[in-house]
Amino acid sequence: MQNLTMRYFLYARKSTDEADRQVLSIEAQLTELRDYARKEGFVIAREFIESKTAKEPGREVFNEMVAGLEQGAAHGIVAWHPDRLARNSIDGGRIIYLVDTAKILELKFPTFWFDPTPQGKFMLSIAFGQSKYFIDNLAENVKRGLRQKLRNGIFPALAPIGYKNDTKNHTIVVDPVLAPLVKRTFELYASGRYPIRDLRDTMNGLGLKRWEKDLANSNYQKILKNPFYYGVIRYLGEYYEGKHTPLISKALYNKCQEVMARKSRHTHAQKGLKPYVYRAAFRCAECGCYITTETQKGHNYLHCTKRKMPCSQLFVREERIDEQVRDILKRVSLPPALAAEALDNIKKEKSKAAQAGERAAQNLRDKIDILNQRMNALLDMVLSGQLTQAEYALKKRSFVEEKKEIEMKFAAFARQGDKRFEPVRAFYQSASHVGEAAVSGNPAENLQILKNIGSNLIIGGKRISYKLSFPWEKLQNFNAAAAAAKGEKAIFEIWGG
Repeated sequence: MQNLTMRYFLYARKSTDEADRQVLSIEAQLTELRDYARKEGFVIAREFIESKTAKEPGREVFNEMVAGLEQGAAHGIVAWHPDRLARNSIDGGRIIYLVDTAKILELKFPTFWFDPTPQGKFMLSIAFGQSKYFIDNLAENVKRGLRQKLRNGIFPALAPIGYKNDTKNHTIVVDPVLAPLVKRTFELYASGRYPIRDLRDTMNGLGLKRWEKDLANSNYQKILKNPFYYGVIRYLGEYYEGKHTPLISKALYNKCQEVMARKSRHTHAQKGLKPYVYRAAFRCAECGCYITTETQKGHNYLHCTKRKMPCSQLFVREERIDEQVRDILKRVSLPPALAAEALDNIKKEKSKAAQAGERAAQNLRDKIDILNQRMNALLDMVLSGQLTQAEYALKKRSFVEEKKEIEMKFAAFARQGDKRFEPVRAFYQSASHVGEAAVSGNPAENLQILKNIGSNLIIGGKRISYKLSFPWEKLQNFNAAAAAAKGEKAIFEIWGG
């Protein structure tokens, strides 16, 4: 039975962000949430309505609601979905912390199940992480216009040296002053007689500059590797046929690449570089330099390059780093049985969400039926002489616009479906794969996984330190709590750790 002393804040939010376009309007949210609260017997202490994006912290209305919760004005929140509360890690963390400290006892959503248990809080954190995932995907919408320009053969950024941006026609044209110098750069380097340093000195002396500044070695390397100069656009790893005027031929470009590859092989042979797995993968905890690898008496050892200053960090065997990487992966993995259970829970949540969505969709269909009936009645009033043609046209326009808005909401429901569960499902599958890699993966594969889920890889005192991204850090904490509760039988030991 519902506790009659429990008071709730009702929170509705919608912004103009792309990610919010398929979300119910504030009016629709309020209608659904009030009906939901009335059916469940929730006592609503106050309604909070906000029209602002949640991708960054600092929402005034949200902060006011949180302050009220901290002061005990209510002990629960009713919202349409967790993504209405937070789409960033800070606000999501505030909500979870209030649950941890019992400032929030209940979170109620028509489309999402939650209870204040470890599993419930974990699922809530995943939901917040999923909401952030959708915000991060907004960059893709911005890139859509850029990709169209690329398909049209137009470079959607600052023109490379040797060209100019024609802002009037939104194209790129040849720079009559610098273009001949860029072409000369390719011709000199293709001869094979000019190392990058000598090429830099020669062309800088001839006046090849960027914003009146001399070019560095790295600038010349970028020029020589840029296919833009023979008519091809390279953007984010993809290649497009450009409509700009080439400065050089493809044959000259290829010749420069052959010279660069030959010089690179010669340099590496001189240095005696070997394909060590962990070379430049970590930094030193003491001085910040990269960690390198060398072979001594048949074993590989990692140590600081000490290029900045003297450093007291000691050598560490490569095998010990292998073991630590595997241990890290075990701590952020899910055993197959637990992953299967989590995926089954997601399947159940999808079913619940589908039912809630169908109820909301039926509500929209009912509203459309009512509007159709009203428009029919309106026509009858015109035919019977109760309304003039002008009055009929005015009222009909209002009904048609309202009906169109509802139909758009209904279409948004159909498009959204259960896609919001996909990132969570993919995360659980990845967490299971990480555990498998910790057992049977090779060092190179395991290192790549660690780079994918974390950052700030550092070695100090022969130990690896790192920063996990969300939600992998949350999973590590969850596993650690479970391990502490089970004593020696930690979850990651199921993998054979």
